[in-house]
Order: sequence, then C-alpha cells, then structure tokens
Amino acid sequence: MDFINSLITGDCVEVMRSWPDECIDLTVTSPPYDNLRDYEGYEFPFDSIARELLRITKDGGVVVWVVGDKIKNGRSLTSLRQAIHFQEIGFNVHDIMIYQKRNTPFMRSNAYTNAYELMVVLAKGKPKTFNPLKIPTARHGYEMLTHNKGPDGVNKKTRGKLNKEKTRTNIWSYAVGLGGTTRDRIAFQHPAVFPEKLAEDHILSWTNPGDLVLDPMCGSGTTCKMAVATERNYVGIDIAPEYIEIARQRVAAVQQRILSA
Repeated sequence: MDFINSLITGDCVEVMRSWPDECIDLTVTSPPYDNLRDYEGYEFPFDSIARELLRITKDGGVVVWVVGDKIKNGRSLTSLRQAIHFQEIGFNVHDIMIYQKRNTPFMRSNAYTNAYELMVVLAKGKPKTFNPLKIPTARHGYEMLTHNKGPDGVNKKTRGKLNKEKTRTNIWSYAVGLGGTTRDRIAFQHPAVFPEKLAEDHILSWTNPGDLVLDPMCGSGTTCKMAVATERNYVGIDIAPEYIEIARQRVAAVQQRILSA
C-alpha cells in the first residue's frame, strides 16, 4: 500500500475509495461540523465519509470522531446525530467520551460556558486493541473495603488491596491554545487545531507500534505527527494544499527529532 506514511492533497472520499478494504487500524479525526469554519468552500459529505471509514477500517479497528455542536438558539445536536448514523450503518458505538477544554474563552450570556466536545469511539466489531491509560490512585495498599453490600444497605467490609494505579475515566481534560494544544506555532495557521496529547492518548489506547493511523481531514497534521512520535505508521488527507504543507513540516520536524535522539 503505497499511501502508507504519506500526506495526500485531495477529497478524502475519493482518496479513500482507491484503497483496499480493511486497511486502517485507527482513525482519529475532527470533522468540519455545522459550517462553523470556512474550509476553502469544501462541502462535507458526512454519509460518504462514514461509509468509506466503515469499509477501510479493519475488523477490530477503531474510529475516534471528535465533534461538537453549533450553539445558536439551542444546540444543533450534530454530535449525537452523527454518532447514531455511524451506528445505523454498522459501527459499534464503543464509547462516548468527553474532551474537556480547561481554558475555553467562549462565554455564553444565558447558559453555562461550553467547555467540551464529544469523542465518539466507534469500533468495527469489538476493538482488537485496548491499552488502558492509567493514573495514580489517591491511596494504595491493604485496607478494609466495602464488600457485598446487600439490599438492607448495611456495609460489609473485608480486607482488600488498593492498586497504585487505576484506569482513567472517559472524561479527558486538556489545555488549549499555544503551549497546550501544541507548541508548533505554524499549526495555528489552521482554524481548528485539537491537542496533540488528545491524539497521542487515543493512538496509545487503541493501537500498537507499527499499526496504521489515519486522519482523513488532517488539517495541520496533529494525528499524523503523533502517530510518528509513538512509532505508528500514518496517512493524512486534506482538501487544502496549504494545510498539507503545514502537516508535512510538523511531521518532518518530529521525524528529525527522532533521528537526532
């Protein structure tokens, strides 16, 4: 497959149609939803993209679809509608995760500040890979733990072990902006950049080294950069040649750092 480790300028649907079935291990992408940004006048054919992703994703492969809602006279509910559509065409909605923005500047006058997007985790069947990310526990070691609480509400306790680490929840919090999203100033020539750590965390969770990671609307190349940084193969597509050039520069920079290490 000559498209592996490449960045391709073109319509993602047409490009993906030229690929064989079941060739991608993981997709991490954020689509241009609700016409909130002007992407060179590009029309967003959601259903065609969704169906091509289903076709090219390997059995046990995963698609992470990072999407929010337009907020004007209420929420558009685009994120939920798209999740349901993916389910209807054959994906398993494996999880609905929250991408929480720590320092969002967008205030609302008549509602609480919106500080999240959804990360819809779609699987083709059952995910073949899950490497759970861990965080330290507040306490660890042996102590008396609640056990077998019955309908009478009485707590029964038994001696048990608390581990030093536990699996993270499905709410992931990231700082946004320069220094949070990325330190690459060039990336912000794109109007909507998601955090490098978000892409890295999903790549580490759902793939192993050597797997192939796709972003079909790669923009400034964050997913592709983090695939290289984590020893995965990558392929990125974008309709705009100027964004592909930004992605190439970011990928080349991390490749050079790896070679120099």
